[in-house]
Amino acid sequence: MSKRDYYEVLGLGKDAGEREIKKAYKRLAMKYHPDRTKGDKDSEDKFKEVKEAYEVLSDAQKKAAYDQFGHAGVDPNRGGHGGAQDFGDIFGDVFGDIFGGGGRRGGGAQRPQRGADLRYNMELTLEEAVKGISKEIKIPALVHCEQCNGSGAKPGTKATTCGTCHGQGQVQMRQGFFAVQQACPTCRGKGKVIKDPCSKCHGEGRYEKTKTLSVKIPAGVDTGDRIRLSGEGEAGDSGAQAGDLYVQVHVKEHDIFVRDGSNLYCEVPIGFVEAALGGEIEVPTLDGRVKLKIPEETQTGRMFRMRGKGVKSVRGGAVGDLVCKVYVETPIKLSDKQKSLLKEFNETMQGSKGNKHKPKEEGFFDGVKKFFDDLTK
Repeated sequence: MSKRDYYEVLGLGKDAGEREIKKAYKRLAMKYHPDRTKGDKDSEDKFKEVKEAYEVLSDAQKKAAYDQFGHAGVDPNRGGHGGAQDFGDIFGDVFGDIFGGGGRRGGGAQRPQRGADLRYNMELTLEEAVKGISKEIKIPALVHCEQCNGSGAKPGTKATTCGTCHGQGQVQMRQGFFAVQQACPTCRGKGKVIKDPCSKCHGEGRYEKTKTLSVKIPAGVDTGDRIRLSGEGEAGDSGAQAGDLYVQVHVKEHDIFVRDGSNLYCEVPIGFVEAALGGEIEVPTLDGRVKLKIPEETQTGRMFRMRGKGVKSVRGGAVGDLVCKVYVETPIKLSDKQKSLLKEFNETMQGSKGNKHKPKEEGFFDGVKKFFDDLTK
């Protein structure tokens, strides 16, 4: 039976680059690998076909020969460039990070692994975020065992060379055509075994403990900011470097202010008389109350900017502003006398020609009249 085109096998075009070829092989090899398909003859044949195509197309010299002469250019029986490369080499190069092993090129026992990074979600009030604060937090994590100094062996003893892998940390498994290297099941890839484990960490070199840390939150942080505490993550394996702790900041909603970058926004209610005649009111800031002058004839929605009353960002720059948006409150629960006075006042508003006291209302109804006039034309 004639062989299928290698590009067709990998589902690629003739112009596929090295990255595309490797990606396609990785996807198909994962799909048809014998460890996943468990004795499916058709999948095993497809895996061999995919592997063969990748061996050729991933090698620049073989690929050039194949592109020029087809299968004949890489047929080892015709002096081409095809050859039996050990499966472990290819599989390790592409999948070493997935299956925890690697081809023979990796060699030797696994290196001690750096400790895992940890994340802690910290909720702050707006005041705490703006001014900065120090907080104590409790973190459950794997810590370095001080009794055995991270070796995992009982004090006075030490680990010995693994008899299964002879210190290599890897063993080779062969199943007919396939040869795959994997971590030694006896020493779990370390190359050494502990006969007398430490009583505190039970041979792991680490144990779980709840750590209490003091975290200094700098002034000006905002939701989404991260604070990195180097070396405060989990302890590394066999004395390796510890991971880091990342404190993720979330600022709670405030009852008065809304923050946008370095600026603060708030809504301020004012009375009907203050809006009409003007006056002075007190408005809140994060540093206390300040006076805000309201000019006469102020309308709902008008914005007032108070320079330097916002936030200084943790990233630097000038202090932001406080922007106050006023809205005019309609009086409620009026007495009979108050209602009578308002009616009398309203009559005085209608006395002059036009509606000069309510310019927006006049403009609105003029627009409504024009709208309906245009509809009837």
